[in-house]
Amino acid sequence: MKNPRDIIFRPVVTEKSTGAIEDNKYTFVVDLRANKVEIRQAIETIFKVKVTRVNTIRVLGKTKRVGRTVGRRPDYKKAIVTLAEGQRIEFFEGV
Repeated sequence: MKNPRDIIFRPVVTEKSTGAIEDNKYTFVVDLRANKVEIRQAIETIFKVKVTRVNTIRVLGKTKRVGRTVGRRPDYKKAIVTLAEGQRIEFFEGV
């Protein structure tokens, strides 16, 4: 098994993801190669909570231009994790 810290990169803090915390849903940027089982195990290991559901979204990077130079932002994967009733992640309490 991979190290859980190599699977979960950072939380997504947007207006929509912050509003979803009320429904016990937390959003994270995760490794592109990670599957739902690995994401579930990583969240349960890091935050000591019970995960009931994991939804993943693969986001393709945008093409950006600066003058004549064309570049591309990297692709990434988001995971929306639903926790069991009564479970909270203390990390998000200040948001």
